[in-house]
Amino acid sequence: MAPHYDAVVVGAGFGGMGAGIELDRLGLRDFVILERESDLGGTWHVNRYPGLAVDIASVTYSYSFEPNPHWSRLFAPGAELKRYAEHVADKYDLRRRMRFDTVVEGARWDAEHHRWVVTIQGGEVLTARYLATATGFLSQPYTPPFPGIDTFAGKIIHTTAWDDGYDLTGRRAAVIGTGATAVQLVPEVARKAAELTVFQRTPIWVVPKIDVAIPPAVQKVFDRVPLTQKAARLVNTTMLEALMVIGVLHYREAKPLNRGAGVLAKVHLRAQVRDADTRRKLTPHYDFGCKRPTFSNTYFRTFNRPNVRLETNSIERIEPDGIVTADGHKTEIDTLILATGFNLWDVNFPAIEIIGRDGVNLGKFWRDNRFQAYEGITVPKFPNFLSLNSPYSYSGLSYFTTIEAQMKHMGRLFGEMFRRDAQVFEVTERANTEFLDRVTEKLGSSVFYEGQCSTAHSYYFNQHGEAALLRPTSTLNAHREAVSFPLEDYTYATA
Repeated sequence: MAPHYDAVVVGAGFGGMGAGIELDRLGLRDFVILERESDLGGTWHVNRYPGLAVDIASVTYSYSFEPNPHWSRLFAPGAELKRYAEHVADKYDLRRRMRFDTVVEGARWDAEHHRWVVTIQGGEVLTARYLATATGFLSQPYTPPFPGIDTFAGKIIHTTAWDDGYDLTGRRAAVIGTGATAVQLVPEVARKAAELTVFQRTPIWVVPKIDVAIPPAVQKVFDRVPLTQKAARLVNTTMLEALMVIGVLHYREAKPLNRGAGVLAKVHLRAQVRDADTRRKLTPHYDFGCKRPTFSNTYFRTFNRPNVRLETNSIERIEPDGIVTADGHKTEIDTLILATGFNLWDVNFPAIEIIGRDGVNLGKFWRDNRFQAYEGITVPKFPNFLSLNSPYSYSGLSYFTTIEAQMKHMGRLFGEMFRRDAQVFEVTERANTEFLDRVTEKLGSSVFYEGQCSTAHSYYFNQHGEAALLRPTSTLNAHREAVSFPLEDYTYATA
């Protein structure tokens, strides 16, 4: 009755690859990474829309142990992130452990045999000693249920399923949504479309983007003297820490810094948009940081173009040839682009059905109680389970900060388990409760609770009204605790 694998990892993005690298380091080399898409890379495989690029400087948005000295720009385009993912998979021998076009329907803990039973679409069943879900925070696209959308006679494109063969030249297009994706996409659509209407529910904070090409000479220095790239990473990470950890998570103590970031964004808006009414509509009425801010030098300027219109009235219905807003105005279009983001709290935590000890359903448990995970990675009643995209796990602004902290947590946890000659771990209720109470208390001084966020419509907030996504500590703290958490916070058993 031995399981098929040491571990099953769900998701072949950067989180899943990080888990695979750590499993190899731990000697658990018989694992499989299951991916629903046709190739690796996660969001950098799925997303191909025009203008796609990182919104965190590339020197920080990468594994610290696998720097890439050859980024072409400070904020690399999406295609380079995809190539970087492929490089990592090949260098760390992960590709041969990956299975693509494989949809995981669910997993349940087999208490009798101390293993996870993973069900794949089509009926195949795999078993593993350990289960790690790395399905990402933004993996379940959301399409609002606009009345009449099924009747639209033109082309509908969601940004996560971009049609590379569709020519926008001369089209009458509409983009619904003004989040980070739209900030990158809208300027590109405006250059081709004859008419573009941007439908905005909530304006977004946008700050200047200091994006420059990285000269080949600098790339050579990064390659030959890795310490120079490490220094650049440290500088950028420090700036992000100031913006996110101090200005957002310690809002009560650092209101001037938060307000200063808001002033910078408003000055940026005023310098780029000529029309006063348009500037007013593009100005957020919530505090900086309630929603994830973004960087751009072209988004605001797009609204100066004669072929671009900003629409802030709510959408009442969609007709075969256009969109009707609450004021009765109809915008005739032939192309509808949905930059409507992702559904985090209803279907993404978790992205598959997971049944733990005593038949506890993880998704139901989180929704009926509170979203929670010890150190953002493990949950009571779910033995041998690592949730790599969990409540209170996202640290700093770069996803790689979170990934590497979780890899360190895995290393410490499995090292102790092996030292005890055990095969089963489970976090205690006490440790989980203490962690939840601690992060909840720390978040009390954040902009989410001390600031004005009621009009932000932010995905940081779940259906309980809790900002349960971000870990309210510094990156340094997250990494320090990953290698020093009390070992007695877990129980250990032999199989």
